[in-house]
Amino acid sequence: MADIHPTAIVEDGAKLGTDVKVGPFCCIGPEAELGDGVVLASHVVVAGRTTVGAGTRIYPFASIGHPPQDLKYRGEPSRLEIGGNNVIREYVTMNPGTEGGGMVTRVGNDALFMVGAHVAHDCQLGDRVIMANNATLAGHVEVGEAAIIGGLAAVHQFVRIGHHAMIGGMSAVENDVIPYGSVVGDRARLSGLNVVGLKRNNFSREVVHALRTAYRLLFAEEGTVSERISDVAKMYADHEPVMDIVSFMSADSSRGLCQPRTTRAP
Repeated sequence: MADIHPTAIVEDGAKLGTDVKVGPFCCIGPEAELGDGVVLASHVVVAGRTTVGAGTRIYPFASIGHPPQDLKYRGEPSRLEIGGNNVIREYVTMNPGTEGGGMVTRVGNDALFMVGAHVAHDCQLGDRVIMANNATLAGHVEVGEAAIIGGLAAVHQFVRIGHHAMIGGMSAVENDVIPYGSVVGDRARLSGLNVVGLKRNNFSREVVHALRTAYRLLFAEEGTVSERISDVAKMYADHEPVMDIVSFMSADSSRGLCQPRTTRAP
């Protein structure tokens, strides 16, 4: 049984799991689906072809599943898929996909979206992502597992953010951020590895040391990028975290890689 406040509107066709709680003045569209134990605090709108995974909590004035803010969108039947056990705070906005981006926006599990965070059309987010207050993702952004995006940071469309990366507050990110990397600034540049995040996620000292060594080699001034990637791949072929970075840097991308800040004249 769902617990639905008398002032809420649940349109015919909406699917609600067991133990769902729908607070005052919420609106749930006819094609929305809420998993078991989902809680909508109050004044929440869940529209479009949106699924919300079990145990997710959504706070007042969040707008979930309304049409993308994309002039190319023509009403195609795209989707927004939100995983389970997420916390979506006040004024968060999440949009479904578009025909040009695969028709679906996906959000993983166990994530936290603080006040005013925005997930645009066709974004793909892994598990345990944290977006702080008013952090913004443009369309087609990929965010890896356990990445953190600081308050008021903005990420350009088509950018990839690797898992366990840290985006500093108020950063403007226009290039891909390697796994385990830490960036800050306008325009954002690599400032090293997200060592604090690695420790919080119980990476061993040996793994952190290997990542640091590989990082210095990958972003050294000697040789070309492809040569440095090849050298590190040979040295750390059996080291999964380092190879995560190697694979990320080797993949095709339209944005290029976020680089460390240097002291050399431009």
